[in-house]
Amino acid sequence: MSKKIQNKAIHQRKYKISILFLLLVLAMGIFLSSILKTISTERRIPSHNKTIHDRSFRGAIISADNYTLSNSQKTYQAVIRGASIKPSMKEVFVKLFSIYSGIEEKVLRSKFKNRKGKAIQSNIILSKTINSSTAMQLKSLAIKLRRLGVFRSIKTRSGIEVLFGLDIIENGESRRFPLHDVMSPVLGYVGKKSDGHYTRPEGKKGLERNYNTHITSKKDGYFKGKRDVLGAVIHDKNSINLDRVDGLDLHLNISLALQRRVELMIDAMKQNIDADEILVGVMESRTGKVRALASTERYDPAHIQQKDISALNPKFSEYPYEAGSVIKPLTLAIALDHKVVTPNTWFNTYNGKLKIGKKRTISDDEKFDSLTATDIIVHSSNVGISQISWRLTGQEFREGLLNFGIAKPSGLDLSRDLPGKLKPLHLLNNKMHRANSSYGYGMLVTFAQLFKAYSAFNNDGVAVTPRIVDYLGDRKGKRYTLKPKVGNTQAVGQKAARQIHNILLEVVKRGTGVKAQYPGLEIGGKTGTAHIAKHGHYVREYHSSFYGFANDKEGNKYTIGVLVIKAKKYHKYFASQSAVPTFKNITKILVEQGYLKPDPKEMIQEDKESSFYGDEEKKVSSPTAISPTPKKHTDKKEKILNSKKVKKSAKKKSIKSLFNLKKKTKVKKKTKPKIHIQTKTKKKPAKKKSTNELFEDLF
Repeated sequence: MSKKIQNKAIHQRKYKISILFLLLVLAMGIFLSSILKTISTERRIPSHNKTIHDRSFRGAIISADNYTLSNSQKTYQAVIRGASIKPSMKEVFVKLFSIYSGIEEKVLRSKFKNRKGKAIQSNIILSKTINSSTAMQLKSLAIKLRRLGVFRSIKTRSGIEVLFGLDIIENGESRRFPLHDVMSPVLGYVGKKSDGHYTRPEGKKGLERNYNTHITSKKDGYFKGKRDVLGAVIHDKNSINLDRVDGLDLHLNISLALQRRVELMIDAMKQNIDADEILVGVMESRTGKVRALASTERYDPAHIQQKDISALNPKFSEYPYEAGSVIKPLTLAIALDHKVVTPNTWFNTYNGKLKIGKKRTISDDEKFDSLTATDIIVHSSNVGISQISWRLTGQEFREGLLNFGIAKPSGLDLSRDLPGKLKPLHLLNNKMHRANSSYGYGMLVTFAQLFKAYSAFNNDGVAVTPRIVDYLGDRKGKRYTLKPKVGNTQAVGQKAARQIHNILLEVVKRGTGVKAQYPGLEIGGKTGTAHIAKHGHYVREYHSSFYGFANDKEGNKYTIGVLVIKAKKYHKYFASQSAVPTFKNITKILVEQGYLKPDPKEMIQEDKESSFYGDEEKKVSSPTAISPTPKKHTDKKEKILNSKKVKKSAKKKSIKSLFNLKKKTKVKKKTKPKIHIQTKTKKKPAKKKSTNELFEDLF
């Protein structure tokens, strides 16, 4: 009996020992697994190393006179946890944050409530568009608010009490346009592109879009090293520094000093003639460097509004239109190049009326019995230019226009470069269609195409591609030049180009472009006034244009283009009343800024000084000596124009006073104007002026 009890006790001991052993093994296993987990899992303790990220920037756009037109800056967002602010200190927080950030108190208070009007306890984003300087101030405010006891500790889900404060977090990069609407829409605008939680700008129009690949930020940088007790990175031999790679900067051929003056001038001209829009361009005839490219429809790319939508597209290369008579010199140049006419070839102009078939009639505004090829351009004869086009085959005419760049992209470095439209060969083989195209109808061209085409008449037949950007540069000062997508073209032979050059001089001397004359300079060009087609027929709305050149004796040669869209004031739709005076004002500004230097010997004080909107009406001389002097029928329009001549001339104004646009009292007309060589004190050229002087001139 005692033996059984003894055996039972032994079994019980074994059982207990086994259980204890198993429990010990289990505890050991749990202990070892926790150690392994601790080793393998990343622990949330302050790291010995710290990395500072340095985000790369999009490249800037810089004018020829080193003004920053567009650049990037970091943006930050301010975040606060609603429940972490003591109710008694909420107004203190709102008032201080409003002072430091510039955000209205009313706006801030609304952010603390949801749509139902209840207080938000979770994270609240107070602003997403805080700039660098404001972010620094708000970071200092966050420290001050902690010291003032504005915040209180709140329990997290894990039961730990945490004190949340005001957090200022870098959230992206924004685009700055410090001069607002200056040089828009050429600069273009940007949209936003997400890079995780970070947003970057992306070009949508203009230069921002066309050069987006080159100016986009390339590679972020960072600095990595050991940290001290306070969290600062220690700079030693073991630290790693990787420099950021920013996007390339765009350096333009356009000077801000010239551009701004041109913009203000065309703004005044637009108001004077009540036009929808005016486009102008100035380009070096030999190099294609664009010195000014301006539109009256401008906007602030950083603050685009509903009313700005129509102005977002730069019309220089995106607005095809029927150009009218400015195509006539191209038609004559092609004929001269094919040696089917000479400048002195006579044409019967049928007193301004030429019937083709039973229903078609080509008519002229000025009525002559006959004209030379030169005077066909000078007096803008549709009848004459039609007959010149008939001496060419349809293929010769079409290929000639293509050589000038018509119906092809111009190569202007903007976001879109539309080719326009030219009639197919089978239609141009028809005399009526060829005649119609010879004076600029039945075809679509852009401002940039004609701008390029007319450079050929000032550059021995070579049509140069307009270039807005001079070069791309990096932070190290290296320069990169991109090859244009469309190169220069030999539009016409040298001889024919020089003949047209001389004919365009005649247009300004005694034709439709007399208001473009400037003493001491060589001025040539051609006017064009074309009806606008709507719903399949022409309406009483017009495109008025003047393309030409302005040269001095020192070798400075500029191609200048002006396009006026829908001038509404009475008779201002005529190119001679709108586009030509605008051209003259551009020439004045070029002289003022030192781009052109008139010959002092020819700078004779004129009897009637030019007004801000152009010279007063001048008498047009008769055709050349070899031309007949037929009876010229006086148009009703011409009578009205002559009766509207200004009686008193405006006193010549300085450029600075012109841009202030202040009305000045009229000065009585002198009875006997003195003729003398101009002895005005020479103004300092813009290139030699200091930054402060230029800024004062501009604004």
